[in-house]
Amino acid sequence: MKDLRYGIAALDSIDLALLQALSSEARLSIAALARRVGLSAPSVSERLKRLEESGAIEGYAAQINPRALGYQLAAWLRIRPIPGQLPKVAEIVRSLPQIVSCDRITGEDCFIARALVRSVQDLESLIDKIIPYATTNTSIIQSSPVEPRLPPFVTAGK
Repeated sequence: MKDLRYGIAALDSIDLALLQALSSEARLSIAALARRVGLSAPSVSERLKRLEESGAIEGYAAQINPRALGYQLAAWLRIRPIPGQLPKVAEIVRSLPQIVSCDRITGEDCFIARALVRSVQDLESLIDKIIPYATTNTSIIQSSPVEPRLPPFVTAGK
């Protein structure tokens, strides 16, 4: 397996089965994973170690509903920095914990960020921290018919 940080790794069908199982249920034990893929627990453990070292597995995490933490509102912010302010805007966006994801994009805007806030007033306050350096266009998320997911698991070359 090649290190993913420096190129594409060749994942075989067992690696893909392990990744798929963990992507749907990250708390599976080594023994349960071994049963699913038909290998011994030590073999699965070694494969997981290689997948982690290569960067194919970046970590293990619980999925927590933001509403349980009081974040009732989600919004997309399209952000267009004022000329010369792109580095400053990137710094500001990174510093705002309510911004849960942000991508630099092509097109008229430079960034698209997803924010989780408790109220419209909190959203306004968040935007106020950005607008001295950029223009924004905000869309409140009503629902998410497609939750974050991975693309289909396929073998290399298909």
